[in-house]
Amino acid sequence: MAAPFFSTPFQPYVYQSPQDAVIPFQILGGEAQVVQIMLKPQEKVVAKPGSMCFMSGSIEMENTYVPENEVGVWQWLFGKNVTSIVLHNPGSNDGFVGIAAPSLARILPIDLAMFGGHLLCQPDAFLCSVNDVKVNNTVDHRARNVVSGVEGFLRQKLSGNGLAFIVAGGSVVQKNLEADEVLSVDVSCIVALTTTVGVQIKYNGPMRRAVFGGDNLVTAVLTGPGIVFIQSLPFHRLSQRIARAVTSPNMRENPKFFVQIAIFFFLAYVVIVSSLILTDA
Repeated sequence: MAAPFFSTPFQPYVYQSPQDAVIPFQILGGEAQVVQIMLKPQEKVVAKPGSMCFMSGSIEMENTYVPENEVGVWQWLFGKNVTSIVLHNPGSNDGFVGIAAPSLARILPIDLAMFGGHLLCQPDAFLCSVNDVKVNNTVDHRARNVVSGVEGFLRQKLSGNGLAFIVAGGSVVQKNLEADEVLSVDVSCIVALTTTVGVQIKYNGPMRRAVFGGDNLVTAVLTGPGIVFIQSLPFHRLSQRIARAVTSPNMRENPKFFVQIAIFFFLAYVVIVSSLILTDA
């Protein structure tokens, strides 16, 4: 019997750390993915709060501040979580945990040892990690690289030699840049890049585009060498389109919208005129 069209095959992976620790995991699903990580006795996974989807009975979960994950004051000031959840297997048998993406996103396994131990990511890209991974929130202090909004200049930096999982929206493209190779990318479409990539922010078009809005207003000029991960559908772009669809009714779908607007202005006019007449009297 043929498999249903909505089923998505998954590929099991085996990660071997530099300390010869073998961590098997599977990435399940298509659009809103889940990573299932197998834990041997005394092994643990550090994840974002609220990301745990399922776990075996032998796993214990604790919501705690993890000293090795340096969150810093910036994360607290801008409403970010300053705690993490630790999923630990204290039993004598193997267990497993399922960590889900927070939105319609794909999960990317990143072996930091293959990227020189450092990777710069978009805000909130970090999902979970195994072994030695530190998460810092960094700020680009160069004035030319500061763009409007918190998400424009607050970035996550992953460091260490462990296995990290990050999330990206839509389809993901990996670009390997050679030395002095230049690539222009919309700022919101950058998921992660190595620290060897040079970044310069470029504003496209006149200032009136910034006032009245416009797509692809800010692009990042990336210069190699290094590796860049690009997403096709950033979450904020998806949320903006959903908000527009909800808050901007179509005339054919909601003809009384403009009637309500007309009544509102008419009543406002009556109130203003009445107040002027009463004042003169």
